[in-house]
Amino acid sequence: MCKQVMNKKVLFVFILLFFTMGNLFSTVQIKSPDGNLVFKLGTDKNGTLLYSIKYRGQVVVKESPVVLFTSPLGELGKRVDILGWNLSSKDEHHEFFLGKNRYVDDVYNKAIVEVSSKSKENGVYFYHLHIRVYNEGCAFRFELPFHSNVKRLDIVREETHFRVVDVEKVYILKIGGFESVYEGNYEILEPGEIDGDVIICLPVLFKTNRNIWVAVTEADLFDYSNMFITRKNNEFVSTLAPLRRNNKHCAEISLPHLLPWRVFFIGDEPGRFIESDMIVNLSRGLEIENPGWIKPGKVAWPWWSGRVVDREDVKGGVNTETMLHYIDFASESGLEYLLIDAGWYGEPDDPDEDITRTIPEFDIKRIVKYANSKNVGILLWVNWGCVERQMKDAFPLYEKWGVKGVKIDYMNAADQDIVNFYWKVAKEAAKFHLVVDFHGAYKPTGLRRAYPNVLTREGVLGLEYCKWSKRCNPDHDVMIPYVRMLAGPMDYTPGAFNVVNNESEFKPRFTYPSALGTRAHQLAMYVVYESPLQMVVDHPCSYLGQPGFEFIKKVPTVWDETKFIKGRVGEYIVIARKKGDNWYVGGMTNWKGREIELNLDFLEEGKYQAEMYLDSIESSQLSAKVRVDRKIVTNEDSIIIKMANGGGFAIIFSPTW
Repeated sequence: MCKQVMNKKVLFVFILLFFTMGNLFSTVQIKSPDGNLVFKLGTDKNGTLLYSIKYRGQVVVKESPVVLFTSPLGELGKRVDILGWNLSSKDEHHEFFLGKNRYVDDVYNKAIVEVSSKSKENGVYFYHLHIRVYNEGCAFRFELPFHSNVKRLDIVREETHFRVVDVEKVYILKIGGFESVYEGNYEILEPGEIDGDVIICLPVLFKTNRNIWVAVTEADLFDYSNMFITRKNNEFVSTLAPLRRNNKHCAEISLPHLLPWRVFFIGDEPGRFIESDMIVNLSRGLEIENPGWIKPGKVAWPWWSGRVVDREDVKGGVNTETMLHYIDFASESGLEYLLIDAGWYGEPDDPDEDITRTIPEFDIKRIVKYANSKNVGILLWVNWGCVERQMKDAFPLYEKWGVKGVKIDYMNAADQDIVNFYWKVAKEAAKFHLVVDFHGAYKPTGLRRAYPNVLTREGVLGLEYCKWSKRCNPDHDVMIPYVRMLAGPMDYTPGAFNVVNNESEFKPRFTYPSALGTRAHQLAMYVVYESPLQMVVDHPCSYLGQPGFEFIKKVPTVWDETKFIKGRVGEYIVIARKKGDNWYVGGMTNWKGREIELNLDFLEEGKYQAEMYLDSIESSQLSAKVRVDRKIVTNEDSIIIKMANGGGFAIIFSPTW
């Protein structure tokens, strides 16, 4: 019988040993701190590693195999012996000043399970599985220790099965290949409607017919490939992005190595997943000394409007005068940054351009000097291929110029090499006090905890799509918080004031574009969507003197506390976030208008002034109008709010003392 090492403080872990068909099998069982979640790890009669999950006594994920196919160590997860386990718990708290909850609870029960697998070439290999069980979910990962005969381990494929029980609907983002930008519309499908050749991006959300919800994603992705999910023999199975330089392997790693966490959010209210900091908690700790220089904020972004300047003396475009005009707008509006997008150094699509020089129409030193005098930071767009070649020269130069950050674009990949590129950029940018915004990017996996200078990333179909399609619409807008945003911040780029809430009247255009939905719908995004760096996309004249712009000026981009108030996946959502003494609430609906009751019991004791930015239901031009109401309320009150088709609302609650 194997030796058991047990922390006596853990009272809720049970070890089951039993004989079946002449073989000894061990099952490790770990409960969540509140006792609602139970994670089991064991083997079948052939020695294949299996896990299962229960929620409130019901099986949510039935016994599912976990197998890692490697060379030369063979199939890890097969021919397994469970040798022992170390059980413990954690109840700690840390501060994360650039997130959705400033003071983060990290509370879980865990097991480190020692297992062995046999291979013909290398005999027995001993390794570990790490398991954590939180109240809102659980996660597991492989730890692959040093091996005296193996210097490099090739990961051929991974087959982690996700046998979620009684699945009724799956909320998925499909892609055509692994070189993806994660920019698509989510679909709601039954499992049988998903073809076997479909590649599904993470996170993926499952709804069971018992109204239990399961979201699957990954965390602490480091020196490894992104995981996706496919349908194989009517089961959901992991698949890794293959290396572009060698598609026979998904990763090539040295030992020892920690593989990414396979993460599950589980509960009966999917909106509660939005409150969770599990991805941050599962990720490696801070690797920047004295990160106080990192500054979140809002960003003027001339690119979206077509670099429009409504002044006779300035011709809009990629030139110095246009940028000075937008710097004035940013300064007068209290925006922290101006983003100078593609074109300032040459052809955006060319990875061989020189990103240490500018085009003749662009005086970067004058622009930065003027911006600094106005207390506006400059961010520069750059092609990732140029960054890969030149970051050692470009990043120190940008710091010398006075630039505050970079937006890196066009990676459009998810293999191990591009994952390592993200980490290299984060580290190198931090050396020169540059914040980072990744576009053309895969989903977040917790990199920002180690390098909080990585403020945000795209990996979502955002407002830019209004320039050429109708794909960015209210139905899409209320889906992505429940699925994509579970992974972390998303740079959707909100703030359009030129809006149309009638799809038949909407016309995509590159200059003076408009967005689908109402202005109040756009305002709500600044609360609902998590992103420490939030764009303000429209041109200055669309905002000046307009009701609603005051809300954009006031709303923060990082938070002390986040609460899901109410909603239904793909239909509507209401989120409350606190900063200082103020609470901010954002609500959005799909193409269906609705009336909701907002209960104010999330407020503390005392009186608050509610400054409400609402759809103008009575106006014939309701999409382009915002009604501003004010009233005094307490946490015993509730407010009835009407949202138009494609509408929303935003409210600031300020204490009156």
